[in-house]
Amino acid sequence: MAVFFYALSRKQNTLPHALKTPINYAFLYKDKYIMPAISKKGLAMPQSPIRKLVPFADAAKARGIKIHQLNIGQPDIKTPQVALDAVKNNDLEVLAYSHSAGFQSYRDKLASYYSNHGIDVTSEEIIISTGGSEALLFAMGSVTDPGDEIIIPEPFYANYNGFATASGVTVVPVISTLEEGFALPPISDFEKLISGKTKAIVICNPGNPTGYLYSQEEIRQLAELVKKHDLFLIADEVYREFAYDGHQHHSVMKERDIDNHAIMIDSVSKRFSMCGARIGCIVSRNKELMSTAMKFAQARLSPPTFAQIASEAALDTPQSYFDDVIEEYVSRRDILVAGLEAIPGVKVAKPKGAFYCIAELPIKNADAFAQWLLESFDLDGRTIMVAPAAGFYSSENVGLNQVRIAYVLEESHLKDAVAILKVALEQYQV
Repeated sequence: MAVFFYALSRKQNTLPHALKTPINYAFLYKDKYIMPAISKKGLAMPQSPIRKLVPFADAAKARGIKIHQLNIGQPDIKTPQVALDAVKNNDLEVLAYSHSAGFQSYRDKLASYYSNHGIDVTSEEIIISTGGSEALLFAMGSVTDPGDEIIIPEPFYANYNGFATASGVTVVPVISTLEEGFALPPISDFEKLISGKTKAIVICNPGNPTGYLYSQEEIRQLAELVKKHDLFLIADEVYREFAYDGHQHHSVMKERDIDNHAIMIDSVSKRFSMCGARIGCIVSRNKELMSTAMKFAQARLSPPTFAQIASEAALDTPQSYFDDVIEEYVSRRDILVAGLEAIPGVKVAKPKGAFYCIAELPIKNADAFAQWLLESFDLDGRTIMVAPAAGFYSSENVGLNQVRIAYVLEESHLKDAVAILKVALEQYQV
């Protein structure tokens, strides 16, 4: 007979570490501890290539190593003061729920913002979400069923894999290459992958992790494709403001002949350097889609109140703020790309937007290299943290020698980071 043990019993010290908490229970059967099974979905959930090396970074910091963090898109650009002041100076007496779709005043103001960027939508066509991540989950939940497929050009934002896994959806990748600057693959490559299970095509524009900016013609090609095959086109446009060298961002929402196909995902995280606010939105003119997404929004009650207050105020940020930020990112990009190109054996595609690039290194395994940088290497007490790019692909054994670098640090730190990388590659033996 199985004997039931509570983790705080007198037998506690004999239990595995994972069971030594007040909330853990175990069965002892034939001198073996038996735990309930973890879900297949949970086991399949991929680790973040951006954050999985954090324990090694923490250990390096504990040793006194200074780390240039190039692994995560956390800008060092200051959050607009108007957003911070809106929270500081607020006189709320009750921190209440908002409408499930978000504050009406915020959605009205956001609709005006989009109108100023050539995107004509109403507040009813906007649902505020807890970050762009939740907006993507709303979108996937609204247009797919377990077992369905979505096609994504890869490499792509790593969390798309996680969102798909959480939704029971299969990602079908279509590969873009560094040699082509990560441009949109031929439409024929997409058509080969479309099946009866395909429900949507997902893009990030400008791209994370590549920095590629889809042209108007490329967006038009995708629009024709989703019309032809009756699919949704989900466009993650959180980096819209960051387009360089005279290039212009072209939103899927400007393609009016796909009003019932187009879904836009947006966020304040990068635009206003407000990653911690966790405010995004899903935007679509498809009434049935938005009605469905609203049910998901109601299920989580509402987006966070103070963060909405800050995000609404941030829309008053003058254009000069973005002009300065874009100028800064262009300068950082140019310094980083030039530095990488000067390192023997390194290949890099010059980004047209966002603040990431993919670099191919003269190594076999970027995961091992990235860990080695934190565990076993330093240059006068300094090292770098990068994101292994294989985690941004769903195809196996692709991108193994690539890393994603976020140029979100000031120029002097980027120059130092490139110098550290050069020495590290010279010393690395695997």
